[in-house]
Amino acid sequence: MAENYINKYNAFSDQHLKNDTHALLRKESIQRFVELGFPTTKNEEWKYTNVLPITKIDFRNSTPSDKFKLTQADIKDFLICGSAATVLVFENGHFNEALSVFNNLPKNAVAKSLASSLSDEAVKEHFGKYASIKTESFIALNTAFSYDGAFIHIPANTIVEQPIHLLYVSDARAEATVAYPRNLIVAEKSSQVKIVESFHCIQSGNHNFTNSVTEIAVKENALVEFNKIQNETAEAFHINHTEAYLAKNSTFNINTITLGGEIVRNNLHIVLNDENGTAHLYGLYLLNGNQLVDNHTLVDHAKPNCYSNELYKGIIDDKAHGVFNGKIFVRQDAQKTNAYQSNKNILLSNDASMNAKPQLEIFADDVKCSHGATTGQIDEEALFYLRSRGIGEESARALLNTAFASDVINHITIDELRNNLANFLSSKLKTTEA
Repeated sequence: MAENYINKYNAFSDQHLKNDTHALLRKESIQRFVELGFPTTKNEEWKYTNVLPITKIDFRNSTPSDKFKLTQADIKDFLICGSAATVLVFENGHFNEALSVFNNLPKNAVAKSLASSLSDEAVKEHFGKYASIKTESFIALNTAFSYDGAFIHIPANTIVEQPIHLLYVSDARAEATVAYPRNLIVAEKSSQVKIVESFHCIQSGNHNFTNSVTEIAVKENALVEFNKIQNETAEAFHINHTEAYLAKNSTFNINTITLGGEIVRNNLHIVLNDENGTAHLYGLYLLNGNQLVDNHTLVDHAKPNCYSNELYKGIIDDKAHGVFNGKIFVRQDAQKTNAYQSNKNILLSNDASMNAKPQLEIFADDVKCSHGATTGQIDEEALFYLRSRGIGEESARALLNTAFASDVINHITIDELRNNLANFLSSKLKTTEA
């Protein structure tokens, strides 16, 4: 297996990475991947997520020389952020400028292809700084093979009023395909930006695999809202890492919404690296069929007087399997930390399952921290209340599930995105109950 990836890397490197500015990092990364190998269920962090189905398929690497095949008609249903948004379209991980739209960007704000930005000083400063290849084999694999993605740089004191939408579309109609998107987002001092990263698939009978990495630097007093939307097909494998690094007085809000995919693993690592940093983490996953979705979060309170709040919710049907592993880590110097974590799940069938593991590791003594997890069925008293007022059982269950999910959706501040998701959820939840 390792030899196969080495051969693919050598061929990819020889053809597309000549004079590459990250050549040494890439070589180190492929070597580290070979050393680590794919994680197995013997690894505690991957105990409930078996990636063996991913390793059994010989995916074709998408390359910069591939011809674009998507049309405007193919992506029209994926444009979920409204007509005022800047949209960067990526086809199998590569920037498709012809389908992209640049709207309302302030002067000097940058939203473009990462492949065309490698000489940018901000890229040189931040690329590979937050996503470590040392312990995560999928980060190592992404770093070795990644060629393109988004580079967003918001200058100091700049407010981007309209959202920036990074639209990733996998097209495996010809054959099973893998993509390695890489994003770098830098919000300078006192800047503000709202970003949406969404993943979709063109329906096909073939599997596709997305292994993505996003690095986010939130500078002093900056505010970043990051929305990750995963609405892929039942043939999609998706492993992603989001690494956010917060400076003094900065705020990072992230909403992770998972609506599709066969195997999905979301790794979120946030470092509060200076005083008065704030992080809000919200997650929602709607699962059915044989889906597996695993959310792993780590909030690292490295400095004093920081605040984090985390709420993840799941609605799980059929034989689907949800996993939540959330860790709050409070270092010795991080006094006056406030950190809260909650995971709540509803099982809609007897075959649905959920594994939840909230964790606290606290090495400071002046802190306020709490965590909790609940898994159960729909509240029968609430169901009875609705039915006693003339609402049918199917509609009553859909209303309760929609209200349960809305606790997460309502934290999205982009009106068009929030409304589109609410409509989608309402439709899907009613279908689930049919």
